[in-house]
Amino acid sequence: MTETHTLTAQPRERAGKGAARRDRRAGRVPGVIYGDGKDPSLFTIDPGTLDRELNAPGFFTRLFEIQLKGKRGKQLAICRDLQFDPVTDRPIHLDMLRVSAKTEVTVQVPVHFINEEECPGMERGGVLNVVRHEVEMIARADNLPDYLEVDLTGYEINDSIHISQVDVPEGARPTIDDRDFTIATIAAPSAVRAEAAEEQEAEAETAEAGEEAPAEQGSGEGSGDESSGGDQGDENKGE
Repeated sequence: MTETHTLTAQPRERAGKGAARRDRRAGRVPGVIYGDGKDPSLFTIDPGTLDRELNAPGFFTRLFEIQLKGKRGKQLAICRDLQFDPVTDRPIHLDMLRVSAKTEVTVQVPVHFINEEECPGMERGGVLNVVRHEVEMIARADNLPDYLEVDLTGYEINDSIHISQVDVPEGARPTIDDRDFTIATIAAPSAVRAEAAEEQEAEAETAEAGEEAPAEQGSGEGSGDESSGGDQGDENKGE
């Protein structure tokens, strides 16, 4: 079951851009909780509290219990959107989706790779080429995976790692269900690729040389025939 994180927030009464600007000038980050057929709940949160949560992995797959000061009960929610100031890159607004424990939600789950030292392809100089840093998944709110773990043990150069080779938490599933899509590949190092390209060029040149040789030989035989014909003609003239 997903661990629930508690957030304590301050309720706010007014919506709108003007009220949000006043909250930010007061050193708070405004936000809203919506969904589940209920009225939106407006709140502000301390930026230090929000920073601590953002610095921990899996913020967008985390289930929060939001306690509004002065109000009874907690609201279960996950983060649906976090807006940042384009200049300071500081959080300026938080959108939270209200859920129940059994609500199915769609989230972007980050991919983590382990055991690189046990990957023969990478030991030989291969490069991990990550095709998907995140996988969109559907899961119950009380069973959201923090991340998908990909074990690189045993993979060789030019191997591909597909979603079917990844342990997906029980009760969760990828939104893409019509193909076994690629998560990552072990690509050949540039030196190996360059060497392979040189070998292909050498083979192509050898093949071209082999094709030209018979043509030259045929040309020589034709010249010999013409010479013989010429000699015979001279002999006929002499007769």
